[in-house]
Amino acid sequence: MVYPYIPHTDEDRRRMLEAIGVSSIEELYSSLTEDLLLSDSVPISHGRTEDEVLRMITAIAQRNSTGIPFLGCGCYDHLVPSTVQTLASLPSFVTAYTPYQAEMSQGLLQVIYEFQSMICEITGMDISNASLYDGANAAAEAATIMISHKRKSSAVLVSSTIHPFTLQVLNTWALGTGHEIRLIPERQGVTDLKKLDDLLQEEVAGLIVQTPNRYGLLEDFSGIADTLHAKGCLLAISSDLLSLAMQKSPAEWGADIAVGDTQALGLPLAFGGPSCGYMAVSTALMRKIPGRIVGATVDKQGRRGYTLTLQAREQHIKREKASSNVCSNQALAALMTTIHLSSLGWGGMVEAAKQSYVKAHYLAYHLAQLPGMTLVWDVPFWCEFPLVFSDAKKMRKFLQELRNEGIFAGVRLSGLTRQVKDELVLLVAVTEKRSREELELYLAAARRVMK
Repeated sequence: MVYPYIPHTDEDRRRMLEAIGVSSIEELYSSLTEDLLLSDSVPISHGRTEDEVLRMITAIAQRNSTGIPFLGCGCYDHLVPSTVQTLASLPSFVTAYTPYQAEMSQGLLQVIYEFQSMICEITGMDISNASLYDGANAAAEAATIMISHKRKSSAVLVSSTIHPFTLQVLNTWALGTGHEIRLIPERQGVTDLKKLDDLLQEEVAGLIVQTPNRYGLLEDFSGIADTLHAKGCLLAISSDLLSLAMQKSPAEWGADIAVGDTQALGLPLAFGGPSCGYMAVSTALMRKIPGRIVGATVDKQGRRGYTLTLQAREQHIKREKASSNVCSNQALAALMTTIHLSSLGWGGMVEAAKQSYVKAHYLAYHLAQLPGMTLVWDVPFWCEFPLVFSDAKKMRKFLQELRNEGIFAGVRLSGLTRQVKDELVLLVAVTEKRSREELELYLAAARRVMK
């Protein structure tokens, strides 16, 4: 039997020992004291064949729970064309992981340029970077831009309806910088913007909001940008990119910064990651945007080419003095989003967004007719809605019974926020991937449990 994954033969080891001038492995480690050395052989089993290892891994994988996911709260089960994985797996893309070196392949640089162009088109903003780690990281970078934009500022306002994980990242960012995150309270499931004027103190640099928000609800930000700009503050809006095929873009709200996650476009659930964050800004903030930007140019022969541009050296060498500590990005994930968007086109995005909307509203309407659960807020939503139960016992029974039917019924919000007020809230997400049969299966199971 040949063992291809054992790299060194006895002859290999002999030659290496000879090259460094020792006669044995024991002599190589002679400087170590006896108490650091094993007196017996390492207790590991004999090697297994490739087939045995594959069988063992397959058996472990089959223990994973599978079912129909109505899960969301930031990570959604959308349709992904087969072109995405096929093209993204090409060696020319996989081996050129990050746009860090100037000698990157033109192919990957062009893909990133296309990614930036698509982000600008969808958000309506002027400039996009070459992606960030995820949506939460993008929000933290937006806070950094706000602080650097307004002199003597030290605080950033954040809506209480922002995703709980994003809020955690922002609070961690604040601890590391000495700045402060101040929350705007929520009212009826959306940001209570009537409190904004009172909170816009001199030290406040800007406001970060989200739509659809942590409950899946769509928020109205009319006039907010003007209020902030009058005080020298910036507005950042976090959005699910696919939702922008139906709702107003950040630019239409007057935002200075658009951030979010591209997971809904081309990235599978994959147990929660990896994902890809996007950031786009107005021209005025072009010099403050973190990370990398790929630009288009021409060479001496007039041929189109792509290159990293607007690269402030401080991003690479000034460490704590840099405007950002981002030194890489999610190039492969951004590539998958780019391929996905290219496959769908704008018409495909609109269709996916509309199907998600219609299916979610169909399920929500019929669930709201059942006793013991309600849609508590009369606020528009897109593909996700908060289902509120009358008591915790009914919620637990509902989740377990539907799980027995092979359905992941939703995400318990309290599991993410650890807050008592969220104990009875179940977030139910419906994407274009859910079929009519799956919706009816969910409703049939719900009716049996809640009768």
